[in-house]
Amino acid sequence: MPKTHNVERVETDSIAAASASRNAHRQRRPRSPVRSSRTHLHQILTHFSFLISGCDKAQEEFEDLCFQFGIELDDVTTEKAIIRKEKHLEEEEPSEDEEVIYKIEVPANRYDLLCLEGLSQSLRIFAGLDSIPTYTVANISKESMLKMHVKPETSQIRPYVVCAVLRGVTFDEARYNSFIDLQDRLHQNICRRRTLVAIGTHDLDTIEGPFTYEALAPKDINFTPLKQKEEAGRDRQVRGEGWPRDGERTVVVVLVAGGGDDHQVCGYIKHLTPTMHLISLSSRDLLPTRNFSADELMEFYKKDLKLKKFLHIIEGSPVYPVIYDRKRTVLSLPPIINGAHSAITLKTKNVFIECTATDLTKANIVLNTMVTMFSMYCERKFEVEPVEVTYTDGRSYVSPDLSLYQMEVPISYITKLIGVSLPAHESARLLNKMQLHAKHSISEKNEASFTISVPPTRSDILHPCDVAEDVAIAYGYNEIPKITFPSVKPQLLNKFSDLIREEIATVGYTEVLTWILCSSKEISTMLNREEDKNAVINGNPRSADFEVVRTTLMPGILKTVGHNKDHPKPIKIFEVGDVVLLDEKKDVGASNLRKLAALHCGSTSGFELIHGLVDRIMEVLGTPFVSPGDKTGYYIESSNEPEYLKGRQAHIIFKGAKIGTFGIVHPQVLHNFDIPDPCSFVEIDIEKFL
Repeated sequence: MPKTHNVERVETDSIAAASASRNAHRQRRPRSPVRSSRTHLHQILTHFSFLISGCDKAQEEFEDLCFQFGIELDDVTTEKAIIRKEKHLEEEEPSEDEEVIYKIEVPANRYDLLCLEGLSQSLRIFAGLDSIPTYTVANISKESMLKMHVKPETSQIRPYVVCAVLRGVTFDEARYNSFIDLQDRLHQNICRRRTLVAIGTHDLDTIEGPFTYEALAPKDINFTPLKQKEEAGRDRQVRGEGWPRDGERTVVVVLVAGGGDDHQVCGYIKHLTPTMHLISLSSRDLLPTRNFSADELMEFYKKDLKLKKFLHIIEGSPVYPVIYDRKRTVLSLPPIINGAHSAITLKTKNVFIECTATDLTKANIVLNTMVTMFSMYCERKFEVEPVEVTYTDGRSYVSPDLSLYQMEVPISYITKLIGVSLPAHESARLLNKMQLHAKHSISEKNEASFTISVPPTRSDILHPCDVAEDVAIAYGYNEIPKITFPSVKPQLLNKFSDLIREEIATVGYTEVLTWILCSSKEISTMLNREEDKNAVINGNPRSADFEVVRTTLMPGILKTVGHNKDHPKPIKIFEVGDVVLLDEKKDVGASNLRKLAALHCGSTSGFELIHGLVDRIMEVLGTPFVSPGDKTGYYIESSNEPEYLKGRQAHIIFKGAKIGTFGIVHPQVLHNFDIPDPCSFVEIDIEKFL
């Protein structure tokens, strides 16, 4: 069999998630045969002959095309090579009949590039092989439209729904797989793991409109879920002894991973040989699987590796969203699972798509992406049938909205931003390559402009700068002349900080960089202090280690020593960095302060060494040591800070104001940070010197 190729895109913001989702689908449904994959690619990418021939030169040309388009051919590999790499095994030469995978990295906000259909169409338009398609909504009256009636209870959980119909679709196995994969990638990307939007696709010929979108108590929702029917259709081994009975039927108890008592009722056996102790059943041996109530289903899916991560979205709600058809057949329980009754297959001709959401804007983007990518397979190419969504309060709208979005962009703005002066007709040609219609016009300010028509596939175009970026991509970043900007002078504080760093490093201290976020106890109880009222609190911390913004450099320095206590002594480290304090005078409510901190840790406290470091800093700054009360220099006075050992600490007074403290760190503080050796520490506000 000749070598064949498959193109796979990789999301920039969730590569691992996309891979996991893709692998889950491969386990759940048959993979595309290699020949089918080749045929599909040949239909879509006819002019990219390297995908069929495997020619190295053509592959290089394709890689250049991707680069020019602003995407990257990340890797050319095979499934076996990926597995071997994950297991850290030696690489092997791919066999001739092994499917080759082209991993292409695309921008995370280009949802139209998340499937092969959109990617190939965009590349062909960019290469001048195809024209920009015109997407249309079927011209039918509202009376003839399918209806989706939304009940008011849905406002408690997922208030929005948008729908569309693809008529006369022709699926083959590769197209079907791509259709499912696009849903997964959208769920991982813009849908934020189904929390914002959940997509449901159904065979329209198996259901009847009008449809209703409701929110009911979990116990009131009963249906056969899609995946349960798929699982029942697989060959299973079951126990053949001690069969439990359910009336006249024999219950089939299916053993799942782990064995023991971890089992579930999958269906009913038609006949049973009493002498058999272990039998194998297939789908033809089983009657249809039983219905689940929604609460039973949630419990059932807690063991499902793919679906259990979505349960939390609705699990705590008193009502669950559900979509019914006219005969009260359940289409889906969003965002968890679709019903088995309306599952799409390779024979499906009419596809009903519904997107339930908490964000209507994102729902429309998702729906537009689904229908525009696969309307190319409809009997009437690029035409989508609309659905009217109505609410009980009188609101209604028709979806999808495939109209062009108009944006006015001054030509001078584009040329100034990219640094190249282009004729208007050339800029328009470049924008057409990026699927943007550009029409020359004169703005209200009497300046030459483009009226840009943004198609429904380009939801990433939000601002004139996005248009300018597309011009730059189509023109070629490598063709834009390089400009050397005049040198920028550093800010005085940063320059001063660098000089301080250099001086302290010269006397033998090593610089460290620590987190600017820390836990609240690290700036309070662990330093023997009370709660710091001046700390800026992180409203949504990722963990307990990042609850507040640091108000002192001390915790970071001590944690560094605690994690390196086995390092040869003495440990001499320092940091120059910002702390943040609440400040009502600032418009943001807080202000940054640049501080210097240094620590000595060894067999002895090194108090005299830290004292000497303070004197050295003052010496290089030209600040003399003066008598207490003299405001022409600096002096030290006794202090009583809880983080230091009493009687072995002092404030640093500069021109009459306290700028820092140094001393031997209190033994309890050292214990809190798991430091066994004595330490001395100094912290100075260096902004006071400017």
